[in-house]
Amino acid sequence: MKKVTLPYKTYSEYLKSKYSEKVYKLPVNLPTTCPNRDGQLGISGCSFCPEVGAGFETISNSISVKEQLQNNMSFIKKKYKAKKFIAYFQNFSNTYMDTELFAKYMEQAAIDNIVEVCVSTRPDCITTEHLNILKEIGEKHQLEISIELGLQTVNYHSLHKVDRGHTLAEFIDAVLQIKAFNFQICAHLILNLPWDNMDDVVENAKILSALRVDQVKLHALYIMKDTKLGEIYEKGQVKLISMEEYKERVITFLEYLYPNIIVQRLIGRAPEENGLFVNWNMSWWKIRDLIHEEMISLNRYQGKKATYLGGKALNKFNSRKNSEYIE
Repeated sequence: MKKVTLPYKTYSEYLKSKYSEKVYKLPVNLPTTCPNRDGQLGISGCSFCPEVGAGFETISNSISVKEQLQNNMSFIKKKYKAKKFIAYFQNFSNTYMDTELFAKYMEQAAIDNIVEVCVSTRPDCITTEHLNILKEIGEKHQLEISIELGLQTVNYHSLHKVDRGHTLAEFIDAVLQIKAFNFQICAHLILNLPWDNMDDVVENAKILSALRVDQVKLHALYIMKDTKLGEIYEKGQVKLISMEEYKERVITFLEYLYPNIIVQRLIGRAPEENGLFVNWNMSWWKIRDLIHEEMISLNRYQGKKATYLGGKALNKFNSRKNSEYIE
């Protein structure tokens, strides 16, 4: 079967190119929380966040980091004959802890066959101390370092609506801090927040591109029982876009996205248990495939409309002006 070249920069191909073979992420679950849950900013988290956070597929955090990695690694090695892995600190805000404890957890991830440490956290929970620890771990064990930041949207009005507890400014500040250490940065975005429109989708792409974020991970909003968003959804106070509209938002986002940014995924997997709304009751891979099909058939691709950076906009204005003179 002929391999289809996808019209955007995929994470799997990026990893294969970087490490010369397929690499697998191993989720790690730490006994941590976030300032939006412990009373610093709030007590119930973001309005869409369930009690377990994003770690619905992770091993219990009562098990050590090393054991979690070894257990997952053993399974993936056997199933896929994998040799290289990324230690992915996935759930909640993994830098929201004492720096000595943070250093201890990061050190435990430096085991055989781990080639990269990836830390997921909030934009307002990054400090120079945490970044220095990651730099030391990376240099000591010859590990790549990447950081995933939960942004969700550049629309700070929508961020307030979902009780994020931070605005766009904190995200920009975090990116600038991390850039100084030359770590890879991945931004998380939800493209179907009820208060966002297509202008916000385009601005998401433009701001990530202008900041030269390295990677992006797209999600569709899922709504769970026993969350604030779930309560207002059941009352009919929020309306979600259709799957067709989500598909169009993803494609438009990619068209405005800087062509060198790596796309980790177009839509996320979500827990169906206790779900009020999960991916339009469709499998995530089916929605992904529909996006692929439309992009290829209509010749829509990443960066097609990324003509707003590095003076390109001025060149466009000048060309129009010159054509007016010729006429």
